Amino acid sequence: MTLQQQNPPQVDPGLLSRALEVAGRLANDAAEVITATAGREIQAGAGHKANPFDWVTDTDRTLERHTRRVLAADFPGVPVVGEEYGSDAGAATAPYRWVVDPVDGTANYVSGFPWCAYSLALVDALGPVVGVIADPSRAQIYAAARGRGVRANGVPVRVAPRSPVGGLVCAELTLDTAPGFTRRAAAAHAGVRVLGSAALAITQVALGHAVAAVLDHFQEWDVAGAVCLATEAGALVVDGAGHPDPLPTGMMIVAAPGALDGVLTWWQTR
Repeated sequence: MTLQQQNPPQVDPGLLSRALEVAGRLANDAAEVITATAGREIQAGAGHKANPFDWVTDTDRTLERHTRRVLAADFPGVPVVGEEYGSDAGAATAPYRWVVDPVDGTANYVSGFPWCAYSLALVDALGPVVGVIADPSRAQIYAAARGRGVRANGVPVRVAPRSPVGGLVCAELTLDTAPGFTRRAAAAHAGVRVLGSAALAITQVALGHAVAAVLDHFQEWDVAGAVCLATEAGALVVDGAGHPDPLPTGMMIVAAPGALDGVLTWWQTR
């Protein structure tokens, strides 16, 4: 299977530059806070949502409030969708919306496990326009904008074509699908890693560390920023049926060119 993913239309260069600057500043703010507090909130009364493993912390709330204040001042009228405080009015139909996950991988953050991220994206009707991911544990800020490529701490990165054989796949899968997919990947001599951050799983493909990321449960705020990175780095983004989609829902594969066919087969074989 050969997929040609079409590039969406260009966005006003001034908007892109301003959005990248503000998003980068917010990502740096978040990285400082996460670095200073990771592993400490469990003693400070961090709570949970639906179940005891679905953590929410003061840092989640504080960073999202800070993000919303800054964006409201710099981009008045552009609604925000966030994990902790929901969607602003009109977000579903607005020409642009900001999408933020203040701490993606909160359970890791609470435990001090160095695998969590801050994710911010500007999204239009055709998918992510700008994406910025802060990876505090590695002191990295990853930033991308439509048509401008990806930079990791200012250094351009690009995905090279790869075979999935011998590679790593970052997965965020339910217990129903993880065992079978992992078994099929192992039979094809690939390794699967499930580490608890959708944003960082996809980002590893953009950076060339993983041949693919496979996710079957996520929210828009978990993935929008990282999908922008992956797309601009040259990775392929498809839904569970293998159809190109700039921002899938329900299930997603992000893969380096040359790796998609194999990974999609492992997913679709039951």
